[in-house]
Amino acid sequence: MSENRTNPFFVTYDTPHHTIPFDRIRLEDYEEAFMEGIRRDNEQIEKTINNPEKPTFDNTIIDKDEDKENYYDLLDRVSTAFFNLLSAETNDEMDALAQKIQPILTQHANDVRLNKRLFERIKYVHRHHRKLTPEEKMLLENTYQGFVRSGALLDEQGKEKLRQLTEEASMLSLQFSQNLLKETKAFTLHITDEKQLDGLPQSAIDAAAEEAGGNGWTFTLDYPSYSPFMTYSTQRELRKELFMARNTMCTHENNENNLDICKRLVNLRREIAQLLGYKTYADYVLVRRMASNTRGVYRLLNDLIDAYKPTAVKEREELKKMAAKMEGKDFVMKPWDIPFYSHKLQLKKYNIDAEMLRPYFELSKVIDGVFGLANRLYGITFRENKQIPVYHPDVKAYEVFDRDGSYLAVFYADFHPRKGKQGGAWMTQYQGQYIKRGEKSEISGERSEENIRPHVSVVMNLTKPTEEKPALLTLGEVETFLHEFGHSLHGMFANTRFESLSGTNVWWDFVELPSQFMENYSVEKEFLRTFAFHYQTGEPLPDELINRIVKSRNFMVATGCMRQVSLGLLDMAYYTQKQPFESDIRQYEKQAWKKAILGKQLPDTCMTVQFSHIMAGGYAAGYYSYKWAEVLDADAFSVFKKKGIFNQQVADSFRQNILSKGGTEHPMTLYKRFRGGEPTIDALLKRNGIKKQSTAKH
Repeated sequence: MSENRTNPFFVTYDTPHHTIPFDRIRLEDYEEAFMEGIRRDNEQIEKTINNPEKPTFDNTIIDKDEDKENYYDLLDRVSTAFFNLLSAETNDEMDALAQKIQPILTQHANDVRLNKRLFERIKYVHRHHRKLTPEEKMLLENTYQGFVRSGALLDEQGKEKLRQLTEEASMLSLQFSQNLLKETKAFTLHITDEKQLDGLPQSAIDAAAEEAGGNGWTFTLDYPSYSPFMTYSTQRELRKELFMARNTMCTHENNENNLDICKRLVNLRREIAQLLGYKTYADYVLVRRMASNTRGVYRLLNDLIDAYKPTAVKEREELKKMAAKMEGKDFVMKPWDIPFYSHKLQLKKYNIDAEMLRPYFELSKVIDGVFGLANRLYGITFRENKQIPVYHPDVKAYEVFDRDGSYLAVFYADFHPRKGKQGGAWMTQYQGQYIKRGEKSEISGERSEENIRPHVSVVMNLTKPTEEKPALLTLGEVETFLHEFGHSLHGMFANTRFESLSGTNVWWDFVELPSQFMENYSVEKEFLRTFAFHYQTGEPLPDELINRIVKSRNFMVATGCMRQVSLGLLDMAYYTQKQPFESDIRQYEKQAWKKAILGKQLPDTCMTVQFSHIMAGGYAAGYYSYKWAEVLDADAFSVFKKKGIFNQQVADSFRQNILSKGGTEHPMTLYKRFRGGEPTIDALLKRNGIKKQSTAKH
């Protein structure tokens, strides 16, 4: 007897706020929904291009029935669910389906963007249209440029070549990510001799015991396991083993090797850009960025090198001196020694380290603190709703309410590492915000409107609870939470008409502003006092410790800056290639970022093969964005420092002018509306305690 069952993607979700019914979705539902979604897309496109009426903004750029852009619901729904879970909760079957479906989706995207008749209608509207609102103008410009930048102006031979290049690049990006996840999860350091745990804090030992399942202690390459080991272990050879495992991932002679994949991706992107009329891939990308061009990016990176490198060199020398004092003058510091001796130096200078603070950063209290901060700034509140389906027991789902009590968003939080989850931390969404328009009223002649609110999610890899202790975080993990939460506020406060312009759909060197802005609160006394209580005694984080946190904020800050600049240089080196890239990846990498590297480089290590941001994460020719946004966030937070870090008037301005506007206007226009002028690097230099001042604009 056949099962009488409807694919969950084919019907309106009967869940709270129409959230995704994760508990009802089966693996086979995805492929069926993908194929039906593509069919519906094609049907709608045929309807549009065969419309006998003259092309207009309303009958070509937006879908007349839903008033949602030429962006059809089913394919969006299934793609969002599938690819988010591919990062957060995958398995071999999901990976195999991704390999099967990715080329079909890329081919479909090309079919749409290279559809000559559809583009002719869009081009006509671009030249002849009714009076448009600023948001409508932005949508029209984005739509037109999206087609042009996807090859709509190429001849048939060029279009066919572009199809081949984009389909191959899409598959290689997917393969890169799958290889990296497999390599990350494949390695473990298993210890059975208790003496080899010397130096490790009890929290790391307990977590490793739990990971080992009662048979010794197991350490992994996931950050909450890797970082404490590198920071505290006195076992230098084991630190080296763990370091080399992490820094040689995807370089071994096995199926997960990413060296050739990276080389090919760099060449594919260069070819795509040159086919579209640009000299390099960076030139292609930066047309749609605040930096404008490669000169703007290099100006920022070089300014940062000039300002920070002298201090970074001093920091490294201070570290070497202390290590030599401890180990003897002949001691040669290696990369796996740097976290260990940095920790010792931090203790010596400020009498503070991550483990001292852990007992005060119990996860549930941190959640209360972060939600409380949002309430104090913007008046919003969070309420867990266990009726909202989640995709893993670790995930918590919350309803978010605005200051006036109205429903604002759904917020998912996924905190801890597990087998099927990528490393790192990110914000994503399962539903974007937009205004849905109904039929015209026969009486008033006006159309009803419904503000479809977003469903946003933050996915992290924070320290896990153990049988004896709840999840106790480091200050760095609290900062990570604040960062991703800043992205989620950008999504939750979205209030625009069109989904493709809402929330985080902004230029990539602007998208990090709301997230990095929130990181500033991690060292603010007034904020820490709201939630940092000892998980056993309930005692507040002592003023003395808070003062030490504040004083130590800029510990090794210049070294950290040079690390980010080095990654920016590496990214730009790959994507400013004008000729076929044929160099050895490992050797090329070491030359590309040399200007910002402080110590001796090891021949076997390689960052490129695990640099997801620029190979598979959309930051190709855009990694500089983190430093660009840091200039913005320091400048923006200086307003709060001047007028009060919880000042609601300033917070309302930040919400109204930046967080709620999405990509409806040029980001600098939005920023200046909040700030009253363009940012300078001065606030960042001041915050970091760097003596050199500058008025250079970025």
